[in-house]
Amino acid sequence: MAPVQKYSFRKATLRDVDLLMEWQSRPHMRAWWGTDAPYGAEELNDPRVARWIVSTENRPFAFMQDYAVHGWENHHFAALPKGTRGIDQYIGDPDMIGHGHGTAFIAARMQVLFDAGAPVIATDPHPDNARAIAVYTKLGFAAYGPPRDTEWGLILPMRISRERGRQAKGFS
Repeated sequence: MAPVQKYSFRKATLRDVDLLMEWQSRPHMRAWWGTDAPYGAEELNDPRVARWIVSTENRPFAFMQDYAVHGWENHHFAALPKGTRGIDQYIGDPDMIGHGHGTAFIAARMQVLFDAGAPVIATDPHPDNARAIAVYTKLGFAAYGPPRDTEWGLILPMRISRERGRQAKGFS
């Protein structure tokens, strides 16, 4: 587990596109995340999605996004309560993998989302992404339903309620 560290989240901008493309081109990323140009101005300004560059000790090492699941018609999380946020993320810097940073920065963002009133946080890893599923499970997420195909690919739907988060990790 990573030592107790502070993680900062700053809005991703067009200046970050080269960094995101570099991260997404790395072998550990190619299996789970596309290698196309990640975002243009329209995507970065989409009010449904907050996109973040995650840093620790002033070192950017990860990308995270959280989004309003009800912002898309027929989204696979549409049956979840209003105000639910979806999350996706990756560690782009391979030197930062395996040290507990993923669990720690996801927990930090979950706290912010729960504090802002999200009743549920949902995520949708690929069913074969055992590392991601293990991190989400450690954080208190549980699968709800079998893997399914979506317009974003094959997913395992997972969620955690604010109440479950309080019990599992002490989120308020």
